[in-house]
Order: sequence, then C-alpha cells, then structure tokens
Amino acid sequence: MKSVKPKKFLGQHFLKDLKVAQDIADTVDACPALPVLEVGPGMGVLTQFLLQKKRPLKVVEVDYESVAYLRDNYPELEDDIIEDDFLKMHLERLFDGQPFVLTGNYPYNISSQIFFKMLEYKDLIPCCTGMIQKEVAERIAAPPGSKTYGILSVLIQAWYRVEYLFTVHEHVFNPPPKVKSAVIRMTRNDTQALGCDEKLFKQVVKTTFNQRRKTLRNSIKPLLGKDCPLTQDTLFDKRPEQLSVAQFINLTNQVEEALKANGTNP
Repeated sequence: MKSVKPKKFLGQHFLKDLKVAQDIADTVDACPALPVLEVGPGMGVLTQFLLQKKRPLKVVEVDYESVAYLRDNYPELEDDIIEDDFLKMHLERLFDGQPFVLTGNYPYNISSQIFFKMLEYKDLIPCCTGMIQKEVAERIAAPPGSKTYGILSVLIQAWYRVEYLFTVHEHVFNPPPKVKSAVIRMTRNDTQALGCDEKLFKQVVKTTFNQRRKTLRNSIKPLLGKDCPLTQDTLFDKRPEQLSVAQFINLTNQVEEALKANGTNP
C-alpha cells in the first residue's frame, strides 16, 4: 500500500527520522513490563520500535487510511489496532483494566486535551511519554515563577514528575511543522490525594490563570466575590505563576472554607 498523505485537519506530521523514533520508543523503558498504548501511530514509524519491546501493545488511530496502512504492514497488530478517537475512549476497558504506559507522536492540535484525559485516568496511567510541540512541553515542565508556568503545569505536576527529555527539529517530519517539537516523560509521583477538593482545585487553577497578569486578589473574584475578607491574606498579593502546587492546594482549601462560610456549595 502506498504511503498515507498527511491530513492537516487531523494535525498529522509524520516522523521520518528512525533514530528519533527509536529514542521516543525507548522512553517507555522507564516503566518496564507494563502494556503500552500508542496514540496516533500514523504509518507506524514509532510502532515498529515499540513492537520490539516485547510487551502488550495497542495502537489507536482515528484516520481510516492510516488504519488500513497499519493492517497491511503490521499484521501482527491486527487485533490490537483500534480505529477510534482517543479522546472519546473508555480507557478502563483496555488491557483488562491493567495500568499501562501512554505514548505517541501526538497530534499537535489536541495534545493538551490528551493530557487532560490522562489526568482523568491518572490511576491507570503511571507513565506517559511522547512528542508534542516544544512550547507545550516547556509549559508542562515549567517551574513556578516561569513565564510559561500555567494551568497544564500545575494540574500535571500535582500528580506527575515531568522530564523534558530532548528537542526535535522541524526537518524530520513530513510535512515539517512550523514549530519545534520536544519529547517528554511524565511519571506518577507519590501523591495519592491532594489534600483538597480536586474539582475545586482545578477550578481555582483555571480561574486564576485566566487572568494571569492580575494578583490573586483580583483574579479569584469570580469565585469569591468582590468583598471576601479572605483576600486580605498576603498570599493574594501574588500572581498565579508564583504559586507552587502546594500553595495552590492551600489556596483551594481557603477558598472552600470561604465558600462554605458564605453558604455556597463549592
């Protein structure tokens, strides 16, 4: 079967460099023995090296042309090629409910959504690796105080240890993207519970970063109202990018207390 033509509406940029593909595949070695789910295999440039790992492997691909190509060229994967939209899948049904490693050369137009889904299934995904836009990778790995530290940084770092592994240049893709790429690895940390209401934690993080140039005293108003006495705390002199995960947890608990005091259900 002839090569698959990359589709812009699917955000497809097919990796051509076999050395880079091998290096990405090797990132899953940090979580040995676990099954692997590859998202967006395309024509299988990464898949071929994942198969060499000799562990259970499933691939999920939404592009029917790529699915046909994989079936023709990787017959050993026949029963493990899933033609579906990863964002709509029930991941607990994979691998009989076992934990697994998530990896891939992720479609750049949905990479953030992929990681939000990873967080929904954090107890099933102890390790996530793969390639995304360099800008998004830097954002995820950014420490507090950095200009790139934001919603993804806080929500992911609350549950995962993030490693920015290496940068990938545009010329190794067909078609070349307009941005550089990067490979990252996220490994579950020891946190089993945040110590605050998780839903409210997400809401606090998103609300404050939606007005990231403002101090918390102003950016938290959509949640607490204009006259909340809580905002007299010196913590509220800070901007959201200055807060660590632990400080966001503390802030969430303060917000929850204030909401309850006002008779509001968090």
